[in-house]
Amino acid sequence: MPLEPDNIVERTDPSDGMVRTEVRSVHGDSHLGHLFTDGPVQAGGLRYCMNSAALRFVPAAALETEGYGQYRRLFDAAPTEAQE
Repeated sequence: MPLEPDNIVERTDPSDGMVRTEVRSVHGDSHLGHLFTDGPVQAGGLRYCMNSAALRFVPAAALETEGYGQYRRLFDAAPTEAQE
């Protein structure tokens, strides 16, 4: 599920001989990837297949300085490799 649903729009994409759901940026009208309904049932059944060019890696330690501090809570409860 998107963290900020108001920032994306979903459109039907009938290209390449199949019907898919395209995910686009509301602000830049850019293609971000596709949404499929074959994901894990226990997690809602959705699978986002996002293009790597649409992603930007921000280390958890840099969330505040990069302007993403409001998402820090998502990482606070995540187990580290040492805890697994």
